[in-house]
Amino acid sequence: LICRIQDFKVNLQHIESRPLPKKGLTEFLVRYEKHPNRQRFEELIKLLEAKTENLLVVGCDKPQGTLTDSLWFPKHISKLDNFAHKVLSYGSDLDADHPGFKDEEYRKRRKHFAVIAMNYKHGEAIPRVSYEKSELETWRTVYTKLRKHYPEFACAEYNTAFKLCERHCGYGPDNIPQLQDISDFLRGQTGFTLRPVAGLLSPRDFLAGLAFRVFHCTQYIRHHSVPNYTPEPDACHELLGHVPLFADPDFAQFSQEFGLISLGASDDIIAQLGTLYWFTIEFGLCLEEGQKKVYGAGLLSSFGELQNAMSEKAKNFDPDVAAVTSYPITKYQPKYFLVESFDDARIKLMKWAQKSNLRSYQLYYNPYTQKIETLENVAALKSIVQSLKGNHSLERFLGEPTITHILGSVSAKLYK
Repeated sequence: LICRIQDFKVNLQHIESRPLPKKGLTEFLVRYEKHPNRQRFEELIKLLEAKTENLLVVGCDKPQGTLTDSLWFPKHISKLDNFAHKVLSYGSDLDADHPGFKDEEYRKRRKHFAVIAMNYKHGEAIPRVSYEKSELETWRTVYTKLRKHYPEFACAEYNTAFKLCERHCGYGPDNIPQLQDISDFLRGQTGFTLRPVAGLLSPRDFLAGLAFRVFHCTQYIRHHSVPNYTPEPDACHELLGHVPLFADPDFAQFSQEFGLISLGASDDIIAQLGTLYWFTIEFGLCLEEGQKKVYGAGLLSSFGELQNAMSEKAKNFDPDVAAVTSYPITKYQPKYFLVESFDDARIKLMKWAQKSNLRSYQLYYNPYTQKIETLENVAALKSIVQSLKGNHSLERFLGEPTITHILGSVSAKLYK
């Protein structure tokens, strides 16, 4: 193999070798200078892949289509502080067509919520909010109208989780629940937590939070003049559409997978991943005893969208198709995708990511250290598996699919 590498005019700087536990196998570490001819280098990589059981390329000479190490992403949950304030719109900076654009009191209120979110740091308690009469009335209108339709249209997992939110988080027509109360509850169910945000984050930043089981959540309420419409995510959308399902282990794992895939991904992959998120987490349907049910947040927080989704035909979820399907933002969705279960959707998402050749290594979120760990070799995999041995509490915290994820997709990648 060394001779083959030298045949491709690669200047070697350092070579190490050691025997592996698996009989007859040897692990090599080779450091080299950057190759001036990318095409020739990629030919070498293909040759080595055919001659080795596992090949890992780290550095700026990675074949095209894989990650480069220059793409920064947060490695610890506290690093979400670095971009949580980088919203696309916030505070009193409303567009001219926003229902509250000419309402000075509403703009002041939005600025108040923006200051709370901008000043928040990881580890702090989320400030409690005293909601005003108009905000409570808007919440009551939305809550009452949607609540009565959930038993018929929402999936079983949502209905179960919603009842828990009513019981433990203060959900009700006359009370807007506090983010800290919800966050404490979710942490005990699946490890998910909430973090206040002033407005819409970029897809890359928003998805990165999910990798740490953090959901960036707004606290402000839509303008009272149009309680059944909002041009942006608000507390009604977040708390009624998104939050309850984070108490379900399978859904929590599915959501986190979006985040893990996004870390360090190219802009093109982020765009496709955002589209997949749109057609699943935002506007997804699922099959329940042969009946079509709703789990998407955009449907669960809008009666009009809910009715439209139940009247339209849905295609079976195929990530390859959904990732490149266009969609409107300002009108009802003309296309929907149907999943068999959250776990089935998660597995399809993982296979899509593997086919997309995102990276030559796997990422794993360690809930104990709250860090993203890189699994580059079999030794790293074994270390994590060893730490999980006999730890039944982790299955409750992350859900059994996480163990499957580590032993399945990661080991397959390392041993291929």
